[in-house]
Amino acid sequence: MTNDDAVSPARDKLLFTPGPLTTSPAVKQAMLRDVGSRDAEFLAVVRDIRRRLLLVAGVHEDYTAVLMQGSGTFAIEAVIGSVIPPDGRLLVLVNGAYGRRIAQIAATLRINHVALACPEHQQPELAVVEAALVAGEQFTHLAVVHCETTSGIINPVAAIGALAHKHGAGVIVDAMSSFAAVPLDLQAARVDYLVSSANKCIEGVPGFAFVLARVAALAATEGWARSLSLDLLAQWQELERSGQFRFTPPTHALLAFQRALRELEAEGGVAARGARYRRNHAMLVEGMRALGFHQHLAPHDQSPIITSFRYPEHAAFEFSRFYELLNERGFVIYPGKLSDAACFRIGTIGRLFPHDVRALLAAMREVLAEMGVTP
Repeated sequence: MTNDDAVSPARDKLLFTPGPLTTSPAVKQAMLRDVGSRDAEFLAVVRDIRRRLLLVAGVHEDYTAVLMQGSGTFAIEAVIGSVIPPDGRLLVLVNGAYGRRIAQIAATLRINHVALACPEHQQPELAVVEAALVAGEQFTHLAVVHCETTSGIINPVAAIGALAHKHGAGVIVDAMSSFAAVPLDLQAARVDYLVSSANKCIEGVPGFAFVLARVAALAATEGWARSLSLDLLAQWQELERSGQFRFTPPTHALLAFQRALRELEAEGGVAARGARYRRNHAMLVEGMRALGFHQHLAPHDQSPIITSFRYPEHAAFEFSRFYELLNERGFVIYPGKLSDAACFRIGTIGRLFPHDVRALLAAMREVLAEMGVTP
């Protein structure tokens, strides 16, 4: 069966969002079991997941995979709150809502930090980043979002990581929406901590997130954690010691994730999954252009993960009605989150294929005609 021939779940709405995502029937089926959190079978699942994550990332003994209960934000907070020393200083690159969230976490934890604001529709300028790194007291860490789903922009993490390393700062990457679809060489980019979530490009379900951590960096953080439950080092030490989570694990989500990792491998890994998402994205952009919609970002800044489209300049267009009419037809898109532009967003990840994108575009054509909006 080819990707184009694969059948999406008929009874569920198709989720054109950045996550949670449309998942395969087999991933859903994997959750229909009860397993004990200390049972040998379940501990083998956890070991297998950790091993497979390192393979997906293309790293081995220098890195480790730490699984954390909760959403991606929980894991981001675990990293920010655990790996920056008491006298550390954090530079946060902000060109969207998720960079702002990292800065908010740092502020809440009373961590000395600087939020470097960049335009939401542009990648951070490397000269500006370097100027910030050398201004004043030295930064111990830098945090950046790989794919800012606020707009859909992809940030130049490899170049930014090289700058941070040059100036003695550890690198923290929020790769929530890019990991397993947009290639990133962790070692070449000098990444110390990469954070992602089960319900993104690996196409699992919500319930936990994970951190790929450079072992030497993580091992040096003893005593720095600002939380009991979000102590990244303690979580890693327990996984290494007993194979168990310190607190109740999301067993069903982990079973689904193991199945999702196997499906990623069967599809052909990161390269093949990224290629499918790029096909989805290219078809979407072409079809949206024909319907009179325009991308917010320049093509060279755009990721294949999620795309922001500007509202059409037509008096009859009302996003809430547009959203509801699509929803009634079984398609879920995303409202905008940009602070300076009227946009909505469409994701092209998850268990979606080109025929699903064609179906969405056909539904949009119907909805626009019903609203009286013409290209």
